[in-house]
Amino acid sequence: MPLERRLKLLTPAMDEPEQNAPLQLKVAFASADLRHVDQHFGAAAAFALYAITPAHINLLEVVQFNDSAVMDGNDNKLTAKIAALNGCALVYCQAIGAAAINQLRTKGLQAMKVAPGTAIKTILTELQQELRTGPSAWLARVMTQHGGRDDDRFNAMAAEDWTE
Repeated sequence: MPLERRLKLLTPAMDEPEQNAPLQLKVAFASADLRHVDQHFGAAAAFALYAITPAHINLLEVVQFNDSAVMDGNDNKLTAKIAALNGCALVYCQAIGAAAINQLRTKGLQAMKVAPGTAIKTILTELQQELRTGPSAWLARVMTQHGGRDDDRFNAMAAEDWTE
């Protein structure tokens, strides 16, 4: 499944403190209309990628694919889709196969299945609210697994007693 088109949005840079905020998340949505989660992961025609912080939600890019509607069971087509999600912690879709889930996990991505037609804006708003109030246990785990920017972890490790 070759990548057909990648459209990146050029927006004014976020404030420096916001860019380095420890609570930020990059999320992808499998969507044909770019407004609703309406695609199976393996057959997704496009992904909309967003950056979420407590203060901002920004559409980063839209990635589109050739021959997306073909559901032939060929797991090799997943490679381009997973590569397009580089840097994302979560990917929302209406359905996903076991092979795709396993490949996403090896890349540190968490797949989230939602009801067909779920509004992307609703999910973005809910995630942003969680970042504002402190992420729930599942979201904190995803962010930690994905390598969230918690630089204090290095200070904590340095303060630990080390023996050889």
